[in-house]
Amino acid sequence: MSKKSTKLNKAFNKKHLIAARKIVSKYEIILTEADGEFYGRGLEIPTVFGDGSSPDDCMKNTKDALVATVAHLLERGGTVPAPASEGKRTEQVNIRLTPVEKTILGASARSQGFRGLADFIRAKALSLQAT
Repeated sequence: MSKKSTKLNKAFNKKHLIAARKIVSKYEIILTEADGEFYGRGLEIPTVFGDGSSPDDCMKNTKDALVATVAHLLERGGTVPAPASEGKRTEQVNIRLTPVEKTILGASARSQGFRGLADFIRAKALSLQAT
């Protein structure tokens, strides 16, 4: 019986590695510090981490981890998250309303020129943050 295994030391396809570096160059990295050690994670892929003894070291290690992850996704035909700076709406939030609430909010959205209820709710919620 033979088991198929994935080699962890296999080099990435050069085309995928170049594409991954270009994509990751637009990613945002969030750094934190604890007890003199720095930790980074990608905003677009928050499960990818790096660390380092300095902010620069941490940034480099986190970018390297992100490049490896994106290159792997590209090679496997997976979906690569768009850079947050592009402002693409990829996240969804579901809310439950009563029929009466939906009617009231829908009428209010239309009266204010919104195309739909989601645009209305998003605009109103984000306007609260600005105040």
